[in-house]
Amino acid sequence: MSALTKFDGFNRKVALVLEGIGLAAMVIMVFLTNYGRDRGQALLRPIYGALDAVSLLQLVAISFAASITLITGRHIEVEFLTALLPEKLQHVVDFFVKLLCFTLFVALAWYMFVYAHHLQAKMENNGDCPVSVYPFAYGAAIACNPVCLVYISLIIKCFKRMIGNDA
Repeated sequence: MSALTKFDGFNRKVALVLEGIGLAAMVIMVFLTNYGRDRGQALLRPIYGALDAVSLLQLVAISFAASITLITGRHIEVEFLTALLPEKLQHVVDFFVKLLCFTLFVALAWYMFVYAHHLQAKMENNGDCPVSVYPFAYGAAIACNPVCLVYISLIIKCFKRMIGNDA
């Protein structure tokens, strides 16, 4: 078993754990969103701060599911222009696109940590509920790191295809 295969296995395990956290956030968000529609009379009053909770849960669901989405190939790719290029040039373009995406996610993770620290220093809270926002920002920043690891693996595979060694 090659080192890249082990690295991919590690990435998949981490991504599945994060996906579980994102899925739990999604289930809670669905409950909060649909609570008041048909059976809203169960507690005879609305859930306090539900809108703010849904916005934070969206952050958790999206950021924690990003790495498994990338691994399974369920993200959006627009390839209609590169399909017209020769195969070797397609691999070069794919390599540089993945390198750019990796750079953007490293920057995103860094700035999310900086933003979370700023929120923590200012003690920013949600609109209705006195819930601190900075743990959610730190969570999103941490969730960017597995995406960066997946992009490292994809960059290595693209580089191998670009130089002629099939990955």
